[in-house]
Amino acid sequence: MFAIVRTGGKQYRVAAGDIIAVEKLAGEAGDSVTLDDVLLAGDGGDMKDVKGLTVAAEIVAQEKGEKVIIFKKRRRHNYRRKNGHRQQHTVLKINAIGAAKAAKKAAPKKEAAKPADAKPAAEKKAAPAKKAAPAKKAAAKAPAKKAAPKKAAAKTEAKPAAAKKAPAKKPAAKKPAAKKKD
Repeated sequence: MFAIVRTGGKQYRVAAGDIIAVEKLAGEAGDSVTLDDVLLAGDGGDMKDVKGLTVAAEIVAQEKGEKVIIFKKRRRHNYRRKNGHRQQHTVLKINAIGAAKAAKKAAPKKEAAKPADAKPAAEKKAAPAKKAAPAKKAAAKAPAKKAAPKKAAAKTEAKPAAAKKAPAKKPAAKKPAAKKKD
């Protein structure tokens, strides 16, 4: 059985046991990956339904591709730029084609449990914030006369800082022209 899978903006024809190099995927060597974007699947000349079809793969290695040389030149202008680049790749070994999404559905349940654990932590963090809020209200209840001088002082401090600019450079003094001898 074979499948055509899209990952990293490219399409790959894979079969069980194949080893392919794709654009970099998150994970380390030994991690398993499921490729959900299956475009076409078949067995010989028979085409299969791709709805709910996934491809199970295992990460073999994270490596760099071959070096690509970029050379720019503009003739008659003495302009030459040489640059190189090595693209990051992930080497995958295809384990199975046609794995059901039931295994994938089990994973979100575990993830759903994690946010439930995070909610109490968020509530704990929210409680100290409520305690800090009354302190701000107490400061706000202070007479308005004290708050106004602070604002005025802040404005006056800002103006001198803005007024201090670097002095403009004066033009260089002209030198007297040399006298001609006749």
